Amino acid sequence: NAVYIDCSQVKTKLKLVRKIAAEFGVNAKGRYSDVYEDLVFYLRSLDCPLIILDEAGDLQYEAFLELKALWNATERCCAWYMMGADGLKEKINRSIECKKVGYTEMLSRYGDRYSKVTPDDGKERTKFLLEQARIVAKINAPEGTDAGEIARKSGGGLRRVYTEIEKLKRQ
Repeated sequence: NAVYIDCSQVKTKLKLVRKIAAEFGVNAKGRYSDVYEDLVFYLRSLDCPLIILDEAGDLQYEAFLELKALWNATERCCAWYMMGADGLKEKINRSIECKKVGYTEMLSRYGDRYSKVTPDDGKERTKFLLEQARIVAKINAPEGTDAGEIARKSGGGLRRVYTEIEKLKRQ
């Protein structure tokens, strides 16, 4: 009941709603209003659905407003998690300061605060990233592979973990 949406790939409200619908298995073709209504109905019928929005800073203004409407339509029955780089925080703060409609309400709906998963401290950050890389490697690498070695080779970078695993699979 969870979907991950890379918002850098679906910057407009039309593509965003259709992508969310498709990820949940809802018909994403046809009139936009029908897709939207079907998606809301489906989300309200699920037990605790979760929508994770990555790279949300790439969304166009209209898509942010549509997220606000979707959040309202699924209030108390769907969990939403928005994430992005520091630019997302700056975009929201700047839009709130400029009194751009919808951003204050959007921040409120997502908890009124910003948080980070990755520690700021250099040593703790490195330790965190290496452990994250090791876990991803352990789950995705061929059986019998030393996940710690892949993590060390990657330097904690998940893109590099992917590359190292692909090399192993080709051998």
